[in-house]
Amino acid sequence: MESKQTLPNSTATLVLGICSLVFGCLFVGLILGIIGLAISGKSKRLYLQNPNDYVGYGALNAGRITSVIGVILGSLSLLYYIIVVVIIGAASLPWLEFLDL
Repeated sequence: MESKQTLPNSTATLVLGICSLVFGCLFVGLILGIIGLAISGKSKRLYLQNPNDYVGYGALNAGRITSVIGVILGSLSLLYYIIVVVIIGAASLPWLEFLDL
């Protein structure tokens, strides 16, 4: 009986996905989520070619899902910070000089 191999990078993808959720409100979560998605692509292709040869697809899939959620949270928080900076910057401009009042 042949033993099955562990899917490469399945644990790393899961760890990066969980870290991207934990640090989702920071810019770090966005970066970790993107890295998690990038390294999981090859492993997913390997599993889809020979599903009977590997174990650990559940961890890989969970890592991909948490990485996607982390990327979404990181993107939303980055967008929020950009909007806040634009609003504060617009509020600090001397608008009365521009309006000629």
